[in-house]
Amino acid sequence: MTLTLRSSTSFINLKDTKSLKTPDHDQFTGTICFAQTKPSCRIRVIKSSMKLEAKLSREKTTLNGAEGREKLHAPSAGGHNQDGNDSRVPVFVMLPLDTITHGGNLNKPRAMNASLMALKSAGVEGVMVDAWWGLVEKDGPRRYNWEGYAELVQMVQKHGLKLQVVMSFHQCGGNVGDSCSIPLPPWVLEEISKNPELVYTDRSGRRNPEYISLGCDSLPVLRGRTPIQVYSDYMRSFRDKFRDFLGDVIMEIQVGMGPCGELRYPSYPESNGTWRFPGIGEFQCYDKYMRASLQAAAEAMGKKDWGTSGPHDCGQYNQFPEDTGFFRRDGTWNSEYAHFFLEWYSGKLLEHGDRILASAEGIFQGTGAKLSGKVAGIHWHYRTRSHAAELTAGYYNTRYRDGYLPIARMLGKHGVVLNFTCMEMKDGEQPGNANSSPQGLVRQVKMATRRARIELAGENALERYDASAYGQVLETSRSDSGNGLCAFTYLRMNKRLFEEENWRHLVHFVKNMSEGGRNTKLSDSDSSGTNLYVGFIKEKTQNSTKEVALV
Repeated sequence: MTLTLRSSTSFINLKDTKSLKTPDHDQFTGTICFAQTKPSCRIRVIKSSMKLEAKLSREKTTLNGAEGREKLHAPSAGGHNQDGNDSRVPVFVMLPLDTITHGGNLNKPRAMNASLMALKSAGVEGVMVDAWWGLVEKDGPRRYNWEGYAELVQMVQKHGLKLQVVMSFHQCGGNVGDSCSIPLPPWVLEEISKNPELVYTDRSGRRNPEYISLGCDSLPVLRGRTPIQVYSDYMRSFRDKFRDFLGDVIMEIQVGMGPCGELRYPSYPESNGTWRFPGIGEFQCYDKYMRASLQAAAEAMGKKDWGTSGPHDCGQYNQFPEDTGFFRRDGTWNSEYAHFFLEWYSGKLLEHGDRILASAEGIFQGTGAKLSGKVAGIHWHYRTRSHAAELTAGYYNTRYRDGYLPIARMLGKHGVVLNFTCMEMKDGEQPGNANSSPQGLVRQVKMATRRARIELAGENALERYDASAYGQVLETSRSDSGNGLCAFTYLRMNKRLFEEENWRHLVHFVKNMSEGGRNTKLSDSDSSGTNLYVGFIKEKTQNSTKEVALV
């Protein structure tokens, strides 16, 4: 039988179909339609959605390694391309942020099952999911609920896909693309309410609850445990729960190290309109733990006055570099004091990443799963001398200093893949006043990872469905300038992805990435033999046609 995808315009008035309805706020308007053809095809689909669900239930395997469970063959290199002579780049797709409900269950499992089937047919390597700290450990310290994720892992395995899991120790909500709200665990928020200094704070005293301040990494501020111990216990619980799937189905663990899971400070928070693109952002070093560290560092330098605060003339969130005394072309960003402060500020971030990754390395060693860490693609004001937006985020990168090589070397110390964003962006698409150069930034990061001899993976920063964006990723994936990509994760699976033209672009992109860009023609069907057809259904087909709404 043929697997077809059609947009909402093709079935909006159809009758006599069975669809799995989902809540209006995030319901996909696209459907997968399974039309009856010869039974010898490679994709077998149950005729009714009820049978589909029943079959899924029967085929579930246990997480405790029950006898007879079929293990997939273990792919080489953890799902990443490590062969320098092989231009193939595996493509993963990020699942929705609310893949797991607030109750800890898999959200719309039948729809997820159909979506995974479609992605597999398109040649996608696997999917990525956030393992939210705020959901898994919300009932209390060391009380973990992995059940929804267990169901997802089994479903991913059933479809022969691989899984990237993000240890998401940050809040969901308040940033670009955040479509739902998942705060930190309630018991953590309770500790923050007792001691607001636990979270990042800007110069005006504004607190940011997205992530625990790295200033208290080694202090027992979370009911007798340090934040690093809490993160480590969480990762250890995950390893123990999914031990039988690590290195087989779960091929990569991305370790969250800051807001949005990225190794950075929350210098450009969008919540409540605090920051707007392309503002320079603000330094986040004013909680008491960060201030104490700054003071100690200044005294150690014999410059006690330098430890009283951050730069006084660095402006506000939405200003431009030339509006400030610190970041302007000939500003104080290149002074002796600025060098001290920026070394301390960026160094604290590197130490934070080093602590978490050292723990993760020990926990996941020998499991067969790769580790990765995400670095933000802060491309605005990249063309200026000071690189203001990067500096406030913790990346000491200026006209005269490479801020990404120290990050790459720190990741390399633990065998961690650097995952970088904005791979889809072109310089010419950015507003002129932003002084932006995503292409220049990506080139710099590619060279840094090559010099540090570590692998580079990529993501798109914003939702894009057009051929131009895919073409830019394809160009970036090559190794003609610095490292090529070992993997690419597409943001994100949603209703728009499954619309006719968008789906065709994705299929073409995946095929190009798998063939190193040699194939440039997009055909109506997948020539690899998966019988995937993407297009509109002009007329209603046989009565046996069934529809499954995508998640």
